[in-house]
Amino acid sequence: MKDKVLELKKKRNAVIVAHNYQLGEIQNIADYLGDSLGMAHFGAASTAQTIVICGVHFMAESAAILSPEKTVLIPDLAAGCSLAECITAAQLTEWKKEHPQAVVVSYVNTTAEVKALSDICCTSSNALKVVQSIPEDKEILFVPDMYLGTWVRMQEPKRKIRLWNGSCHTHVRIRPEPIAKLKADHPKAEFLMHPECGCLTASMGLADKILSTDGIIKRARESAAKEFIIATETGILHRLKKENPEKTFYPAAEEATCEFMKKITLEKVLWSLEDMQYRVTVPKDTAERARKALDAMMQIQ
Repeated sequence: MKDKVLELKKKRNAVIVAHNYQLGEIQNIADYLGDSLGMAHFGAASTAQTIVICGVHFMAESAAILSPEKTVLIPDLAAGCSLAECITAAQLTEWKKEHPQAVVVSYVNTTAEVKALSDICCTSSNALKVVQSIPEDKEILFVPDMYLGTWVRMQEPKRKIRLWNGSCHTHVRIRPEPIAKLKADHPKAEFLMHPECGCLTASMGLADKILSTDGIIKRARESAAKEFIIATETGILHRLKKENPEKTFYPAAEEATCEFMKKITLEKVLWSLEDMQYRVTVPKDTAERARKALDAMMQIQ
């Protein structure tokens, strides 16, 4: 099946762009593997005519917005995102009316319609830098992840940052009590945490580093530590173990698995390339407005 996928990929002039939370079988065939920001950069820069997004729907929308001349496919239309569903365009419109002078910072985990109403997007890897790029006297509406927003606000306590009450259903499964036990059982292990974690405020003091998924990958590679506790979606463990076979990784929560990310399988990628399904498009007006917010994000590394 893998050979068939690689053959069809060449025939379709396609690239496979995968997120760090994907199944191992998908990570192993990806032309690019990384976080949301890296995926956006790679898809936009690629000369391939077809981009197969192995991730969730908002990632495919972002690829379609940034590369309107290309065919963007997602192998399963049911690969959604609970965090992106936490805020609608109608809700953001009403919130903006309450704060007409505020700058809207929209996490990339949002629909195209929400991005179109935003001034700038961000990912977990550049959220702090995005906020720091905004004039200090400006009020900020941060949507939709309250935990990432809380972490940013703690780094910039003098800024007026209003948070939307949204969260990732997978990351809220990560609780502080098991982490404390893991740290007691493995006192030499580095604790690396994603800022979406529901235990953020309770566990920040325990974390050695708070990082995006690509940040976690980089730190694990460069650190002298031999053991790591990883607080994020468990799909990242495949890559961590593959790239660092001499090191040991412990998930902060075995149950922190996103069923939406896991909908993409090798067989579905094969079907996607065979039938050129399912194509993701964004209406032109929405795409043009959303692109401004995404382009602004991509200028900030």
